This record gives sequence, structure tokens and C-alpha cells, in this order.
Amino acid sequence: MIEKFSKNTGLLLIDVQEGVDVLEYWGGPTGRRNNFDAEKNMKLLLNKWRKMDGKVAYTKHDSREENSPLKLSIQTGNIKKGFEPTIDDIVVEKDVNSGFIGTSLEIQLRRAGIDRLVVIGFFTNFCIETTVRMSGNMGFDTYLVHDCCATTNRIGIDGTDYDPEIVHNLSVANMHGEFCTAISTQDALRLLDQDLDHMDRAQGNE
Repeated sequence: MIEKFSKNTGLLLIDVQEGVDVLEYWGGPTGRRNNFDAEKNMKLLLNKWRKMDGKVAYTKHDSREENSPLKLSIQTGNIKKGFEPTIDDIVVEKDVNSGFIGTSLEIQLRRAGIDRLVVIGFFTNFCIETTVRMSGNMGFDTYLVHDCCATTNRIGIDGTDYDPEIVHNLSVANMHGEFCTAISTQDALRLLDQDLDHMDRAQGNE
């Protein structure tokens, strides 16, 4: 059974910024992404989370890379429309993949009484995966909403162009059962209302 998400559960949005859509930067000349429903799913979950008066946290990426579209000083560094933080949200800025390195994210979550974390955003295999791995290691009961995430194709060392859906699925598989429990948007929405008896928490590494 997975217990209902309650006041000790926070929703963490990772890097929901305009620059994630500059696909040629992330995937090269053939740049493309998976899961174009990610933003729709994220909005469904975020809106219900706010209606339930749940705690919401954000990371905003401010890249060290000179040409990165994820720099807070340029337009593409902005949070996507419809996802703007409120005054009551936790917001941290980061310049590495993990939302915890060099930020106050952990201490702010702890002070808010959060020990369960639901993670959504971009990119599945980069900042999502790094943050989820650390979240699990730091003792948070961590849930990855896999269809509230997306990523791009990746070019391998031999020039192979790996499809974004493969990259995404392998990343989720790496995290689920070790660092987190992967669930769907519909599962997450139901968990805001009730326990889910038909599902089991899968997080290990404890």
C-alpha cells in the first residue's frame, strides 16, 4: 500500500523553464523530446496540489555553460507560463544538476515538515535523476511522476542517436525501486485523496 499524500508531502518542480524547449541545444541537429503531455500532466497535478493547500517547491537552473538556454539572465531562463511560483512556495536557484547541491532546498523542506517528496519536471535523465537519487539518499520518501517528466534524445560516444523515449524509460528504470517509487499522474492525483491499496512503495537504498 502507498499512503495518501498529506501535509508532510511536498511537490517539487525541477527546472520547468522555457529553455528546455531549445531542443537543438540539448539533442543536437536532430534535437527532439518525448512526452509532449508532460506540461499538461504537471498542470493537473500542480493545480490539485494547490487546491489541497500542499507545499510546493521549485528549482530554477542557472547554468554555468556560456551558451545554455537555461540562464536566469535571458528569456529562456524564465519559468514556463502557467507554472509561476507563489509567495508561499519554496524557490531555489541551482547551477548543477542536483536541486540540493549549493542550495537551501533540504533545510527549507525540513523546516516545512516535509519528509515525502513528489518530483516532476525536466530533464528526466539529468536534473530529475540527480535530484531524485540524492532525495532518496537523504531519507526522503521519494516519488517520481514519470509522465510529468520529459527529456530529449542523446548522442552516444559512437554517434548513435538514442531516441528520447528510450533515454527517458531507462532513466526511470534506474531510479524506480532504488531511489524512488515511480508512479503515474493519475496515481499521484488519487494519492491526494486516498491510500492506494493496489500499489506498493518500491524505494530501496535504505
